[in-house]
Amino acid sequence: MHLLIPAAGVGRRMGSDRNKLLLTLLGKPILSWTLLAAEASQSISWIGIIGQPEDYPDFKDILAAIALTKPVALIQGGTTRQGSVYNGLKGLPADAERVLIHDGARCLATPELFDRCAAALLECSGLIAAVPVKDTIKVVGDQREIIDTPDRSNLWAAQTPQGFEVKTLRQCHDEGDRLGWSVTDDAALFEKCGLPVHIVEGEETNLKVTTPVDLAIAEFILRQRSQSAPA
Repeated sequence: MHLLIPAAGVGRRMGSDRNKLLLTLLGKPILSWTLLAAEASQSISWIGIIGQPEDYPDFKDILAAIALTKPVALIQGGTTRQGSVYNGLKGLPADAERVLIHDGARCLATPELFDRCAAALLECSGLIAAVPVKDTIKVVGDQREIIDTPDRSNLWAAQTPQGFEVKTLRQCHDEGDRLGWSVTDDAALFEKCGLPVHIVEGEETNLKVTTPVDLAIAEFILRQRSQSAPA
């Protein structure tokens, strides 16, 4: 299974002027934790990191430090996540039939989650990891008045990995580029093209590290995992 990791963003909400994936978490860059989970996955055989050229030296230092055994390619990102994934799809090996796309900032995803998504992708053309919503959700209008309270039993919070047939996702990106669609994830492109996207049970700990609070929570989770790991 091929894996693309969008890693081209800047950590503005983290209060940083550099790529947030280069910030450290328990002594390792955030991106290192994501790569280590991909390395431990039994399904992933190739990794593409989508980033900006100015970050390549740091990415190479990370790769040298953790010494992955799986082949890794650096692919230039775009100005948006959508554009970066589009570039990533073009940078896949020619024989790639299916791909998982995982945000580098979701550094707590486990190898087991990658493997569950990879196995499920063999049976469908598109999927996302997601978890049921626990909170009551309010739809709010322009004046911050509540418009609606949807039934949360049908609501799921989207995560990554998201997985797709490469050929079909490329066609969706082509269509999105032609029509000027702007989406926040690849599943939305599938949906706009009228294609089904299935759910794979995600992980409650698979949070996206976006703010300093997220970084503190991620550190706590990793410490808990290290304490519970077999000696």
